[in-house]
Amino acid sequence: MASALGCFSLKAAHRGGVPKWRSPRAAVVPNFHLPMRSHEVKNRTNVDDIKSLRLITAIKTPYLPDGRFDLEAYDALVNMQIEDGVEGVIVGGTTGEGQLMSWDEHIMLIGHTVNCFGGSIKVVGNTGSNSTREAIHATEQGFAVGMHAALHINPYYGKTSLEGLISHFDSVLPMGPTIIYNVPSRTGQDIPTDVIKTVAKSPNFAGVKECVGHDRVEQYTSNGVVVWSGNDDQCHDSRWFYGATGVISVTSNLVPGLMKELMFGGKNASLNSKLQPLIEWLFCEPNPIGLNTALSQLGVVRPVFRLPYVPLPLAKSVEFVKIVRELGRENFIGEKDVQVLDDNDFVLIGRY
Repeated sequence: MASALGCFSLKAAHRGGVPKWRSPRAAVVPNFHLPMRSHEVKNRTNVDDIKSLRLITAIKTPYLPDGRFDLEAYDALVNMQIEDGVEGVIVGGTTGEGQLMSWDEHIMLIGHTVNCFGGSIKVVGNTGSNSTREAIHATEQGFAVGMHAALHINPYYGKTSLEGLISHFDSVLPMGPTIIYNVPSRTGQDIPTDVIKTVAKSPNFAGVKECVGHDRVEQYTSNGVVVWSGNDDQCHDSRWFYGATGVISVTSNLVPGLMKELMFGGKNASLNSKLQPLIEWLFCEPNPIGLNTALSQLGVVRPVFRLPYVPLPLAKSVEFVKIVRELGRENFIGEKDVQVLDDNDFVLIGRY
């Protein structure tokens, strides 16, 4: 009976008076998120487990000719990452084209990755948004389906104040381990160090994916903040000279074994130098255009693009073949020979 009456005073009811309204507890608990009431989900991954990751791949999402997810190709990609020593994957990030997914697709892919590979690799779901409401809802769902950590960007386009940034991050941090992503070239707004210093007080703050450069990396690491380089061309030096824990990498989609050596094997200027032409090629146009083209040429995904992304031109396709042969085909994922592809080989989809 008490549970049925819930918010009313039983004594008042027995005296025949008007029942006194009491506010339900759940309504006055800040950041009460129903999916996170499960201690099993909350405690599945300790934030220190995320802080220790050295190589995280921002995994590509492959497509079928009709634009739907190609889960068979996706599973093969993730499995190749695991076999070559990658410790975590970002699901539905910029590289994985989360910006082109519905939230239903997004959460499904996070849950699928957890169910298939969550025992072998850490799954970090990109559940960030420029809308705090969307970020909260997506992060609730992501942790409910088992992701180990969330990746959160600062609100882009409709930029907010520094106080707004703190409030935005504080709205999602209570749900579980969180990596903050700073990439001013995409958001149009740098996340200042004072903002990170404030949100880092949360026990769920894992660290920062930082794209500003070595000085910023060192500024954080010298103060005990965990940093992953967000720039593949700088990640070796960030790791071994400026204190970064590791890298959240695009290039590791293609050469996970070499990127593992770069992050685990100590200073290696020679390998870092050898990888630079590949990295430069990958980012000659905005990511993930280069990666999508490369994976298609390697035959590990179908040559299908969701617009507005389009493949690199023929000359760049020819250049990639040369890069693969110089680095050694055996260092790249997949088993097929690398091929030159032209525009007619690709499928571009605007409605899916």
